[in-house]
Amino acid sequence: MDSLTLLCTASLLAGGLYWFLCILGSAEQKGKRAAQLSGGSIAKEKVRDTYKQYWSFFRRPKEIETADKVPAFVDTFYNLVTDIYEWGWGQSFHFSPSIPGKSHREATRLHEVMAVDLLDLKPGARILDAGCGVGGPMRAIAAHSGANVVGITINEYQVNRARMHNKKAGLDKQCEVVCGNFLQMPFASDSFDGAYSIEATCHAPKLEEVYSEIYRVLKPGSLYVSYEWVTTELYRGDNPEHVEVIQGIERGDALPGLRSYKDISEVAKKVGFEILNEKDLAKPPSNPWWTRLKMGRIAYWRNHILVTVLAWLGIAPKGVVDVHEMLFVTADYLTRGGETGIFTPMHMILCRKPDCKSSDSSSF
Repeated sequence: MDSLTLLCTASLLAGGLYWFLCILGSAEQKGKRAAQLSGGSIAKEKVRDTYKQYWSFFRRPKEIETADKVPAFVDTFYNLVTDIYEWGWGQSFHFSPSIPGKSHREATRLHEVMAVDLLDLKPGARILDAGCGVGGPMRAIAAHSGANVVGITINEYQVNRARMHNKKAGLDKQCEVVCGNFLQMPFASDSFDGAYSIEATCHAPKLEEVYSEIYRVLKPGSLYVSYEWVTTELYRGDNPEHVEVIQGIERGDALPGLRSYKDISEVAKKVGFEILNEKDLAKPPSNPWWTRLKMGRIAYWRNHILVTVLAWLGIAPKGVVDVHEMLFVTADYLTRGGETGIFTPMHMILCRKPDCKSSDSSSF
């Protein structure tokens, strides 16, 4: 009887542990399992050292303000976090307003397709995704619009992940992914019918440089929409708490420096765009975008236990535990930024590259 009780108890504990760590282990598993967590293109034994190298960027702040340093900085970051993002968040590395009655996945998709709807393009149009990650938005937009989407990302590991996901979704003929720097894109001038960037250009050291490149590759008369990470009108640079929150977001998301909402349209106009619309999509009546972060705290602790166990067993790189903890701390800063209203990840700007014909006719 004692042996039977012991066996049953052990079975229940083992089953409970499996359920806790594996079934509930990820907040939203989307194509990546915990046992597959890696450091992207970084060798397993070098993940922890690379994580330390990432933090060294912040000990030399002047270096991350220059264009030649930032690409390597951002590439390192995405090697470290891509697998964790996919495992715990999904294939779309961005936020969206929560929608009553809709799942996080549905709310994310609606936020993405709104971008292409603003571009008002026909099926078969060629669209640029500037900073495409592993291609979650790209696939939603291609499926919704019938457009052909070309994405560019600095990270080679993300390119391979995106191509795999595209093929699995049956969208590899509609979705193309290129490894490159969106500050110097390998595309011909006037070659795209439209363009979008979703929470991506915040990684550029100077917004003018990436906006200039997007302007160059767009056909005259074409539209560009971007969701930008910015500080809002409520941010005060002389408020220590505000500064702490914004710096925490910058450190945990590989940002060379968050911009003010006032800078976005000024830069767009400077490179030649006409501004058609500008709006903070996080403002009421939109529901809080940070709700998902707060709801995911229990899932974080489940995931952190699992990551720690996998690292201890040698299945996951040891540095993954450090990266996972960094992202949890960053999530708290993001939540505080949202709750105080000093930060938004969805300052939307819709621009148009002037049509040569209309510019010529207006000069007479």
